[in-house]
Amino acid sequence: MSMRLPNFTPYIPSDAALAASSLPDKAVLLSTSSAQLTGQIPVITRKTIVRHMAVINSYYSNLIEGNNTLPHEIRAAQAGGFSDDPVKRDLQLESIAHIHVQNWLAAEKPDVDTLYSSEFILAIHHEFYEQVPESLHQIKDLTGKVIGQVTPGSWREHNVTIGHHVAPSYSDVPALMEHFCERYHPAQYSGDRRVIAIMSAHHRLAWIHPFSDGNGRVMRLFTDAALKAIGLESSGVWCLSRGLARLSTRYKSALAQADVVRQGDFDGRGVLSERTLIAFCDFMLDTANDQVTYMSKLLTLEQMHQRIKSYVQARNDGRIIGLGPLKDNAIFVLYNAFISGGLSRSLAIESCGMPERTARRLLAQLKEEGLLSETSSRSDIFWEIPTHAEPWYFPQLTPTQ
Repeated sequence: MSMRLPNFTPYIPSDAALAASSLPDKAVLLSTSSAQLTGQIPVITRKTIVRHMAVINSYYSNLIEGNNTLPHEIRAAQAGGFSDDPVKRDLQLESIAHIHVQNWLAAEKPDVDTLYSSEFILAIHHEFYEQVPESLHQIKDLTGKVIGQVTPGSWREHNVTIGHHVAPSYSDVPALMEHFCERYHPAQYSGDRRVIAIMSAHHRLAWIHPFSDGNGRVMRLFTDAALKAIGLESSGVWCLSRGLARLSTRYKSALAQADVVRQGDFDGRGVLSERTLIAFCDFMLDTANDQVTYMSKLLTLEQMHQRIKSYVQARNDGRIIGLGPLKDNAIFVLYNAFISGGLSRSLAIESCGMPERTARRLLAQLKEEGLLSETSSRSDIFWEIPTHAEPWYFPQLTPTQ
């Protein structure tokens, strides 16, 4: 790094510091448990869950930034059901913008060379703000006065202070981001260090604060994409932002604490504190591992069978308002669709365990209610997660449950 540029060393904790910490073990655990989760469910079912979790991820990532638009309000907006309140409507659009970027990243499937480039990080910001209403492009000071406008896909053009942290000069941001991409490229690391580097980079991106607004969302989108790019395929099934939002105060505190400069000779050899960087990475890895554990338990075959059964029982007990009873035979159909990824029509009818005409009526009901789907009248039948089933399939996924 040029001597004139601000220095954000250490990039990751030193080997000696890592050896004395639990970070390597936690990074390995995240990689192995994430791989196990990937193999736990069929590819098609996993894609259904990832599509559903995009709304959940948007909800939690935006919640961290003060947008508490609930998942059912986001889904309503996706279907064209916007609030009459212009402020709430704009927040719904902001949530949809976040989902758009997630879908865009999923379609792009950036490899590490693409992802770790200034151009691509700018593109993430651009994709988000191009979808956000003009009212949310305003930059305001602490008094609420408008002091500027966000330009989608552009580095900030003013100096900022966040809490006690004076971010680097805006004129240094382009060079700092080039250096950031070079130093955190996964090619620089191997084994558990690749995961630790991603968690370290999450803070260092916050420290640089490259955008006039949207830094937190871009950081989390970038981190999710980086985990996928190094092979954690299940990172769309589990939701890091859910864990960060549930521990939002600790998350923001850990970010702020990692901003401090080195505290003496026993705090590493970089400009910034190695001790607080280790604490930040520890928090991030604990949070990620907790979310993988949460989803892994939910998606075990035994657990999912029981929760599908509980959903059907709730329908028949009248505990789900607006929907009538459902034949118990639906349990076997829904469970088989979950574990198979897709059921042929003949197998779906067979799973019903009832006469063909009656079975076809049950399948038609399940499709009408969004519990199953099809791509054509002759396609396989797929497991789905409608809003009315989510609290039973994924209890405590959101606070509203």
